[in-house]
Amino acid sequence: MAVDVRAKLAEKGLTLPVAAKPVAAYVPAVRTGNIVFTAGQLPLVDGSMADTGKVGAEITQERAKELAEICALNCLAAVELVAPVDSIVKIVRIVCYVNGSPGFISQPFVANGASELFMHIWGEPGIAARSALGVAELPLNSPVEVELTVEVA
Repeated sequence: MAVDVRAKLAEKGLTLPVAAKPVAAYVPAVRTGNIVFTAGQLPLVDGSMADTGKVGAEITQERAKELAEICALNCLAAVELVAPVDSIVKIVRIVCYVNGSPGFISQPFVANGASELFMHIWGEPGIAARSALGVAELPLNSPVEVELTVEVA
């Protein structure tokens, strides 16, 4: 059953953004057969970073969770470049990188910002395999980065 992604986003007061332009030598998304892989997406809003810094220091884990949701929206925008988001039938895998301060161990909480958005939109098919990783640094001093793999019809 097809999901009206924009309507589900609107329920949360969100809209599908325009896909961010790559900041290096890559494409935002690649489709092979019925699988779409996105490049890692940063919390860009209208082309600017929504926040920068380390989670657990300059950025609270609650704010980082919000930023992961922004990254997830940007992942959907990247998918839209190669397949309509309404053709997504399953969220397959989410990878969330968290630029945490030393000792920060709540990466799964941060990653829930992406996971919970996809569960809101797709329900059971929105529950994915997931990795939540702590890293020393991210591009542009981003607190979080999310990449996504989806199945499309």
